[in-house]
Amino acid sequence: MKLQYIADSEGITTGVYIPISDWEELKTRFKGIEEEETYDIPEWHKDVVLSRLEEFKKNPEYALDFESAMDDLEKNI
Repeated sequence: MKLQYIADSEGITTGVYIPISDWEELKTRFKGIEEEETYDIPEWHKDVVLSRLEEFKKNPEYALDFESAMDDLEKNI
């Protein structure tokens, strides 16, 4: 597959060009790849995330890094 990366004026990659033959092959290998899925996030989910973000901003010292959080979870399994 010969992909071409598209960059903006600052050199930051903003997209990828896939040759049509490669795209056709991907569509046969991965059914439904060309379908765009959209999800509606319930307002209460958004509220919970915003609340947790505010709590983090107030008390960042209580946050765990990923590895520590995974260690804690694995202890309870």
